Amino acid sequence: MTKRYVSLPDEAETGMREFIDEVDRRLAGEEDTCSVVEDVLIDLSGDREAYDRWQNGESMSAAERVRLQSYDPCNTTLESEYYAEKDEEKFRRSKHLQWLWRQFDSLPIADNVEFALRFRRMLADHLFAECGDNCRFFKGISFTYGHNITIGDNVVVHDDVHLDDRGTLTIGDRVSISDGAHIYSHDHDVVDQTAVRNYHTIVEDDVRLTYDSMVRAGCKIGENAIVGARGIVQHDVPAHHIAIGAPAKSVKIKPGWEDVATPLEDAGVNRQEQRRIEYDLPDDLEVFDEFGRDHSPPQ
Repeated sequence: MTKRYVSLPDEAETGMREFIDEVDRRLAGEEDTCSVVEDVLIDLSGDREAYDRWQNGESMSAAERVRLQSYDPCNTTLESEYYAEKDEEKFRRSKHLQWLWRQFDSLPIADNVEFALRFRRMLADHLFAECGDNCRFFKGISFTYGHNITIGDNVVVHDDVHLDDRGTLTIGDRVSISDGAHIYSHDHDVVDQTAVRNYHTIVEDDVRLTYDSMVRAGCKIGENAIVGARGIVQHDVPAHHIAIGAPAKSVKIKPGWEDVATPLEDAGVNRQEQRRIEYDLPDDLEVFDEFGRDHSPPQ
């Protein structure tokens, strides 16, 4: 089944293009990213009048002040901000762009699919390490940072997908990622949960990750492979294989690719450690253990 082409009325199309082009130019220019994000969110939320009253020193309730302050990403924190091993310089900018992406998705206008797809596609050019042509990003997608993600051409990422790039995440051309999928690039030690290992996770060209599937950090999904609904990938999935279940196992090779695919009996190899990413932490880093667990086994 093919999809039909849908277009907006001319006036709406013109307004949408002008707005997205303006935001794109501002983000690509010398302007402070915090200021651009703040302006865009204020205007999209229809809060310019209240913001101007606040700036003019007029009386505001505490709740109003918090709302107006939160349009500026410099007044916010994200969960990934607390991660000790992140690249602080890259994160300073990607945080602002990620805040714009997330807050845009919380607005009613994000349900205007044609507008929202183009707006997110424009943001992806500024947020991701690389983003190819003709990509479609639907509502509720989340990232760790964004700047460790590389995406190819003609990729579709559907609603409520999590792209974890605490390590590095590479997604090839023509990949389809269905609603609710999670792709990870970091793991926690089974004894000391605060010990984090980062990996390079790879999803090759023409892969389909179907709904609610999960890919463990450091795995590679080979080209043209499929991971079935709610499949949990713990090992590499060879090219052209169909993997299902929890843990996901290769059960079939796509018809027509049998002669070029790895035999089913040779699938399921874990190469996670080959894709581990080492990192150093500053000597003067102040850390905290949010759990305070005793990791010593009983004597």
